[in-house]
Amino acid sequence: MADNLLSAEELSALADGVNDGSIAVDTGFNVSARVKKHDLASEDSSLGVNITSIDMINERFIRLFRQSLMEMLRSSPRINPTKVQILKFGDYVKGLKAPLSINVVRMNPLRGYSIVAIDPTIVFSSLDSFFGGFGQGTLGQLSPGRMFTPMEMRIINMILDVTFKTLKDAWSPIMPLDCEFVSSEINPQFAQIADENDLVILSRFETETATSNLGFVDIVQPYVSLKPVRELLRSRVQSGDGNEDSDRQWHIELEEAVGSSCLEANVILGQIHTTLKTVESMQAGDILHFKKPEFASLQPNGIPAFEVHVGTLGAQTAVQIERAVAPGNH
Repeated sequence: MADNLLSAEELSALADGVNDGSIAVDTGFNVSARVKKHDLASEDSSLGVNITSIDMINERFIRLFRQSLMEMLRSSPRINPTKVQILKFGDYVKGLKAPLSINVVRMNPLRGYSIVAIDPTIVFSSLDSFFGGFGQGTLGQLSPGRMFTPMEMRIINMILDVTFKTLKDAWSPIMPLDCEFVSSEINPQFAQIADENDLVILSRFETETATSNLGFVDIVQPYVSLKPVRELLRSRVQSGDGNEDSDRQWHIELEEAVGSSCLEANVILGQIHTTLKTVESMQAGDILHFKKPEFASLQPNGIPAFEVHVGTLGAQTAVQIERAVAPGNH
């Protein structure tokens, strides 16, 4: 052996010994361990971030976003969320087609940059609605290098303002969020907020106008930007909007509105069980005999609610409530 290396003859003899069984194998340490491949260059999407919490935030976003658009455009587009996706940034960009309104933003205090992408269909429909149309603005197939006009940019900025305000409100139960505009592009290839293999979280909101024009608004956040707040997302997401005073006031107003609802109430003195043949043979003057129950039944909307006594009060026929009827006991 020279320089601690085996010669060709020694390697051949070692291989023959392994093959014929004269040299034992699997005699080392941890021989039962199994190897699992792991790519250190890619993020593991199973670590930490609770996607369900993002879905809940998006539900609040849609409710508030629709209301704000209605105030701005005087029309109420239908907004449908899609399932939150975790995918590579390169794969997301490949699915886009220029021109788009690609807006790079910072969502402080989250790390890094995010994207708010607005489909041109949304821009043209919003422009048409803003000037009194029916939201059917479209320019057909657009060339990849087509720039937005100053008026279209004004509409885009208005949509961004609404988006930023709505994001702030939607995230408020979790943490204060402040959105800051950084830059805009029409080609997705120029908005590099992450490397091609880095993971991003895609929240897509598909919109449909009254004339069935379809478009989308995308909110794209780097996966690593949400990792520092994953505990907040896991433990502090609430189903409400976080405003207890508003919830209490809403409950009071709903109770008052329901309390003013009109119900038709009938008093049932008794019931007779008979047959159709008997009813068909009845004539004027026939007498039906039945045993009068101890109480009559007061039934709002046909539901027995109280047992009552029937009597008079002054010149009016009246009933006196004896006791309530438990649900299911009728």
